[in-house]
Amino acid sequence: MSNEQANNCCGDNAHGQFQKLDQILTEYQDQKGALIPVLQEAQNIYGYLSKEVIDRIGKKMAIPTSQIYGVATFYSQFHLKARGRNIIRVCQGTACHVRDAKTILRALEDNLKISAGETTTDRKFTLETVACIGACGLAPVLMVNDDTHGRLTPEAIPDILARYL
Repeated sequence: MSNEQANNCCGDNAHGQFQKLDQILTEYQDQKGALIPVLQEAQNIYGYLSKEVIDRIGKKMAIPTSQIYGVATFYSQFHLKARGRNIIRVCQGTACHVRDAKTILRALEDNLKISAGETTTDRKFTLETVACIGACGLAPVLMVNDDTHGRLTPEAIPDILARYL
């Protein structure tokens, strides 16, 4: 997430904070089935879907916010909390589990001082677990953004994190 994204929602200027969102809402005005593309574009602008953004979308599209939350929580692509600049995904699949992926997750949690599903206070990292990355031959494995790191040991975690600071 860029600094611009982090500062866009839902910050200082009451008028300007929704300018880009209002342009999107105008573009999709009167189009049936436009909620998902609107949510995708809103998340691209702000980095996540804040309560204020969801309320604005609901008001402008005449959709109950409960329905918007239902869609946003159903699809894993949508995020209701601010996320870090670097997304760490730790594989919990069978091959990784057998090769002690839990120690990798624990090392990440200890180094980052957060639990899985959380974001560091400086918004540098978000830590997630995933069912499978699809790199079983590299187990245990994790991804940072689009970079795959495999055959991991807990001792390798600080060096990996340092590459993304």
